[in-house]
Amino acid sequence: MKIGFIGLGAMGHPMAKRLLDAGHHLLVYNRTAAKADDLVAMGAVLVDTPAAVAREVDIVFSMMFDDATTQETTFGKDGIAAGLSSKAIHVCCSTVSLAQARRLRDGHAERGQSYVSANVLGRPPAAEAGELFVMTAGSRDALDRLEPVLKCFGPHIFRMGDDPIQANLAKLSLNFMIYSTIEQMAEVFALNEKAGTDPRVIFEVMTGSFYNAPVHRNYGKLMVEHDYDYPGAPVTLGLKDVKMFMDAGGDYGVPLPYASVVRDRLLSAVSAGDADRDFVVLLERVRQESGLK
Repeated sequence: MKIGFIGLGAMGHPMAKRLLDAGHHLLVYNRTAAKADDLVAMGAVLVDTPAAVAREVDIVFSMMFDDATTQETTFGKDGIAAGLSSKAIHVCCSTVSLAQARRLRDGHAERGQSYVSANVLGRPPAAEAGELFVMTAGSRDALDRLEPVLKCFGPHIFRMGDDPIQANLAKLSLNFMIYSTIEQMAEVFALNEKAGTDPRVIFEVMTGSFYNAPVHRNYGKLMVEHDYDYPGAPVTLGLKDVKMFMDAGGDYGVPLPYASVVRDRLLSAVSAGDADRDFVVLLERVRQESGLK
């Protein structure tokens, strides 16, 4: 199958490589073309605009950083919509606000184009291993066509509903659960450290008993090892996600009091100079408030 991939960042690059490894004919676009060099060496074709990618493929994936880059890449002068045929599907994997999710859904609908949201859960190593969890939403026909391809990214495909926005909201919601779990672990580690217990021991008990989900194992390990400087996702990304989750609460009239706690913790990390470090650095803000060095 001819597939396009636009956006070769920390998540997009390994996802694109998974498609190549599965034997698909892949066209790629990235604003920094050099990020595609290894993919081109593997057989991908580098194209000069998103429109040129969309014009040649059956499915085009996009994985951009934020609302603005997603909007420009999709509906800009040489964007995906300018080249997407009526038989092709645009699949957006970006974590975007619900306002942007509506712009994507409605903009493609106005043009008579097929659009699906397919958000993923997992860090870059999971993307490299094909172990992402994929949440999709869109028309049943489009999802049926996509499912074999989406399994390149991970074995678990969850269909959230017919409205693409449903996948976007699920992603924001579950990302918030990651950040709030990190806040819980930070408080637990700091309290026990203050009492003289090594956080590594708490981590061992935690992951050897009830709290052994990937979010506890993976993020907890980074926290007790103070592994903050090779971010799978930086503090700024976490802050963006939590703000969008809170905006979604406003859209639907749902109070989200704990989200304010997590947002403020992320803001304090930015103020402390940790904006570009992994968001598990929240532990240091809790330790600082606890009087720990």
